[in-house]
Amino acid sequence: MAQLYFYYSAMNAGKSTSLLQSSYNYQERGMRTLVLTAEFDHRFGVGKVSSRIGLSSQAQLYNKESDLYSMIAQEHREQTVHCILIDESQFLSKAQVAQLTDIVDELDIPVLCYGLRTDFRGELFEGSEYLLAWADKLVELKTICHCGRKANRVLRLDEHGEPLHDGAQVVIGGNESYVSVCRKHFKEAMAACSSDPSGKA
Repeated sequence: MAQLYFYYSAMNAGKSTSLLQSSYNYQERGMRTLVLTAEFDHRFGVGKVSSRIGLSSQAQLYNKESDLYSMIAQEHREQTVHCILIDESQFLSKAQVAQLTDIVDELDIPVLCYGLRTDFRGELFEGSEYLLAWADKLVELKTICHCGRKANRVLRLDEHGEPLHDGAQVVIGGNESYVSVCRKHFKEAMAACSSDPSGKA
């Protein structure tokens, strides 16, 4: 029986690597997978999921207006789809997460979502909030802070490498813009930002 999975973590925990490995495992057994990623994340090229260790795959794009159920149902009618894998799933809307549950329950296709749990302020993304609430299986992918503890928060950095306290929830970037830290170091950085009127530590 198909299930909805949410693999979540801070940044640089190997989410894309895990997604690409899962897709490869299905394909190696002659099964068809569909990989989807957020339309506005062009860091590695349009319509592509890439990992930091060099693996990559073509991907279909989605945005907040995409009807994922209709998209997948059409693909499934044309040729059987055995697994859906969604990168950057924190950017899904509540309605889209509901569509994913329908894909699992009505089309009997497993859906594997990979994404961040929280933003640089420690707040849940909309997609992550509803995946945490509605997924059948939750799997935390772990990475570590510079101190060696488990990193479960993300700091956004300015052009000088200093933590930022506020700003838009979504700013696409890599290691030059974000760093994963433990709760202790996240709180220390936020406290330093709050005491600095410029909004930086």
